[in-house]
Amino acid sequence: MLANARSMVLPSGAPLDDYKPGRSLERMIGVVPADRVKRRTIAWPGIAVEFIHAAAGSERIDYRFQASTHLLVAWEQTARGGGETYVEGLPRSTLGVLTRKLTFVPAGHEYRDWHEARSSTRVMFFHFDPAAPEVRSAIAANGASFAPRLLFEDATLWETALKMKGATECTGPEDSAYFEALAVVLLHELIRLNRAKPRPDLPARGGLAGWQQRLVTNYIEDHLAESISLSTLAQLVRLSPFHFCRAFKQSFGTPPHRYHIGRRVERAKDLLATRAVSVTDIGLTVGFSETSAFSTAFRKATGLAPTRYGRAFA
Repeated sequence: MLANARSMVLPSGAPLDDYKPGRSLERMIGVVPADRVKRRTIAWPGIAVEFIHAAAGSERIDYRFQASTHLLVAWEQTARGGGETYVEGLPRSTLGVLTRKLTFVPAGHEYRDWHEARSSTRVMFFHFDPAAPEVRSAIAANGASFAPRLLFEDATLWETALKMKGATECTGPEDSAYFEALAVVLLHELIRLNRAKPRPDLPARGGLAGWQQRLVTNYIEDHLAESISLSTLAQLVRLSPFHFCRAFKQSFGTPPHRYHIGRRVERAKDLLATRAVSVTDIGLTVGFSETSAFSTAFRKATGLAPTRYGRAFA
């Protein structure tokens, strides 16, 4: 393995407490269920790379992350029968084939992704600590500010990510230096990407425009526990209910009502992971009047009962 780098297998969400140039890269990717994946982590001053592999299977796998480090996600291989990718500040995506897709999560932003994989999955997670001297100086020198990006393609970033993966499989001081150089290149490519002029906010063909997506999803989040009529959402974006429903499904891959239920379930997952309250109370909080209805919806969406899901975070 690379000289002077740290190679380790870490449990979900574990800190890199033994790695400190300035401070540790405080969190790694949380995976539920953790026993479904194999993972390997390489740490370097200011950067850590996680390589995660999961065999094909119908069981749902959740990936979660939020920390004060920047995150680049590179999907080397995966195809999902069901799933959703979320980065705080952007509309969600239900894209099925993620191979060669990249996602960038700025420090402090929340990232969630769930898969019902139709193929084996290989994904790389690159963590950059903005407080580490090497990272801080590069960002300051270029005056960079980072914005979230969801499931995009960039040939230069992709090739550098693959080279870094190859470098971790070699040995010797020269390979260690090569890995370090690639890490610097990858950081500068991210800076370049974020300095590029963003493309106009155009609607997906037949779908909702970006402003319409944001307006509708924000409204649903703000009224998550309430009943929301189709006509209410359609009026927000100045469309007829018929055209709105068709455009919404084109943009998000699911009808509005099913999306609303899915968001309730995602909120319930957050509560189950962070609060010591009853399943009944959580169901009421997210808008289910009966515990049985909540449990049925949760199990249908995740494959797990709410109590079993909550125990994974105990």
